[in-house]
Amino acid sequence: MITAEIAALRRPVALFAVLALALALTPLTGNNYFTQQATFVAMYCGLALSWNLIGGYAGYPSFATAAFVGLGAYAGALLQNAGVPMVAAWAGATAITGVFAALLGLGILRMKGHYFAVGSISIVEVLRLIASSWSGLTGGGEGLNVPILPGGPAFAGKVFLYAMLAVMLLAFLMTLWVERGRLGFGLRCIQQNEDAADMVGVDVTRYKTAAFTLSALLCGTVGAISASWTAYISPGDAFSILLTLKVPVMVLLGGAGTVLGPVIGATSFVVIEQAVWSRFLDYNQAALGIVVVLLIFFLPGGVLGRLAARRLKTGAAS
Repeated sequence: MITAEIAALRRPVALFAVLALALALTPLTGNNYFTQQATFVAMYCGLALSWNLIGGYAGYPSFATAAFVGLGAYAGALLQNAGVPMVAAWAGATAITGVFAALLGLGILRMKGHYFAVGSISIVEVLRLIASSWSGLTGGGEGLNVPILPGGPAFAGKVFLYAMLAVMLLAFLMTLWVERGRLGFGLRCIQQNEDAADMVGVDVTRYKTAAFTLSALLCGTVGAISASWTAYISPGDAFSILLTLKVPVMVLLGGAGTVLGPVIGATSFVVIEQAVWSRFLDYNQAALGIVVVLLIFFLPGGVLGRLAARRLKTGAAS
């Protein structure tokens, strides 16, 4: 059984390694635009893989991604402004986000379905309002400046690309650990029937809280890295409702509850988004929305779901 599971994961791991290597080599082109786009791909892959733990495996439609990204951004920025080295500030922001998510999860995960979805997205707005009004700490609506990384744009581009790639790798390793472990089995049981899972001995509260916390951890890291990357954050940008909607769409596009689906979805989304932006400058958001709706409508199980269905059909025909 274990050998079969390892064999089933070989292809996703190999494909992920190819993508990670391709992204890592983009600075060799000498084109800052490609380096920037590679950084976006790595960032969104990390966010999508993180969301997949709670939304894909457990089936809880969380819309709190932007809350964790924004919290990590402000925590990292404040730590850097207090004199903490950049990488240490990123680690501190990750820890702060994890503690916040664990405490939040104990309460909000008592809700289910659309109640949970509404409750999670409200956290984004609450934190945005706090950041906007607490001007003495966060700078309020004027935002907060972050120390600029010395060395020039090309050097900074490489640093933040490899930082996002590290997050992407950690998120993928976390997914593999969940996929093969008891936590993944428990989360799938919760997704199928939470009451039945509780009756057969699955510690539902602990498993849900663990998945929610793990899904938030690296979002905080992404937020802290992004704050250092842009050297400026504001409440509207840090706690972006658009971001919190994008990430679930990426996972659904690739295939929720799978190892490689979030990576495929995030990469495809970035490519589609750039193509739409270049062709529909005035109506890019509307055009992107239409494209995404059509893709999800015709690919209800995501790209991987469609491929699996095709393999089953071919096998049945033969």
